[in-house]
Amino acid sequence: MAERRTANILMVDDRPENLLALEAILQGLGHELIRASSGEEALKVLLTTDVAVILLDVQMPGMDGFETAAHVKRREKTRDIPILFLTAIDGEAHQAFRGYAAGGVDYLAKPFDPWLLKAKVSVFVELYNKRSELAAEADALRAQLARYDLAGLDGLCKEASEAVEKAQALLGQGEPALTEALESAATATHALRAALPSSAKVGLRR
Repeated sequence: MAERRTANILMVDDRPENLLALEAILQGLGHELIRASSGEEALKVLLTTDVAVILLDVQMPGMDGFETAAHVKRREKTRDIPILFLTAIDGEAHQAFRGYAAGGVDYLAKPFDPWLLKAKVSVFVELYNKRSELAAEADALRAQLARYDLAGLDGLCKEASEAVEKAQALLGQGEPALTEALESAATATHALRAALPSSAKVGLRR
């Protein structure tokens, strides 16, 4: 059975009671929940912490959720992190449009269904973990190729690397697109492993 991976989930809201409510909903998932009470604080967290998904309140004093998302998407390190916007504004289509235009993968109005929120967060954490595993596998394969100086596998190695990079680039576009890219990446890395001689496969994680 595969080892369960723990991910970081960043929750951004200027109201402590809202952060407490999010923690109560998500704590059962078993992941690390990180609080930020402003957009500025969230951006500081992202400088040093790898995050699987961001739950971002829209209405905050100073830097609001849309502006915060714009900064997240401009940074190369964080631009692929999925953002779920949370807002107390209900029924305003133009606000939802602004959320998607700012790079959000979803837009939920408060009060939202706790089970729905948990399900959405779980999906993006799982996709994040799959992407991380494939990236690690691709790195291991590249290291093996360099160690054994194997000829004739450059094309497969390039294909595997490009497939993983595509999956990473699609992370912010939602589950269907990323799932397809992840499957392509897995196929490419498995093909590369199959092409390795048995002596080069020693130590590779299955």
